[in-house]
Amino acid sequence: MEELKAGSFFGQTNRTFHLDGILLTDTEYTVDKVDWHYHENAYFTFILAGQILEGNHKEKYHCSPGSLLFHNWQEPHYNIKPEGYTRGFHLEIQQDWFAELLPETEVAEGSLQIDNPVVKLLFYQIFKETKSSTLLYPAIESLLLQAFTTLLPQESKVYKNPPWVARLKELLHDNYQDTLPLKALAAEVNIHPVHLSRDFPKYFNCSLGDYIRKVRTEKSFSFFYDKERSLTEIALQCGFSDQSHFTRSFKALNGLTPSAFRKIMLER
Repeated sequence: MEELKAGSFFGQTNRTFHLDGILLTDTEYTVDKVDWHYHENAYFTFILAGQILEGNHKEKYHCSPGSLLFHNWQEPHYNIKPEGYTRGFHLEIQQDWFAELLPETEVAEGSLQIDNPVVKLLFYQIFKETKSSTLLYPAIESLLLQAFTTLLPQESKVYKNPPWVARLKELLHDNYQDTLPLKALAAEVNIHPVHLSRDFPKYFNCSLGDYIRKVRTEKSFSFFYDKERSLTEIALQCGFSDQSHFTRSFKALNGLTPSAFRKIMLER
């Protein structure tokens, strides 16, 4: 089985950034099928455009724009790319980086698909940093640490969420285009609306309204590569009432307007 060294991916590499313990790679996937292989370092794969299927010994991931996977080092997997343009952003992490900055952390074994919109928004921020004329390692490292600290409570073996939390998360992600009343959400997960309102921040680290805006904003990125789709159409597709509402929410979370971020994503 082939081992890929740091910075090596199957496809055309647009840009590579070597930082202290972190390696970032912007790659266009050009190989239809990649046989079983593994990578030297632990890394994240963030799909920016197109589709790809990734399989390992336990499961398969059908990845579309906005999909985020974490792979531990030397985790065997294979890839199948359908027809069309596919682009991925990779962030590799050397073991010494974990040992120095997260010494008490148990890194998840195998592969993990991440659906937390907060973490995905952080990765779009990391991608944006690579497009800056002045690449700031501390900024990227800070964003990466935020991503890990957001993920860690979910991976804790001591802290266990009640069943309604997973069901509510599924509802909010599947119905992000709709505005579901609090009463309806509470009924779907079989708890009282007061209970839901009171305990939501405990499990999601923000208010219900903020979480919905984060989900909708994160979903909007997946439409940016469709040049025929206007920002107004994207706003409505993602559940925002109009483009101005979309622009305000987007800029508050990402620091740029949707049009400015879209321009960055279309660059190669």
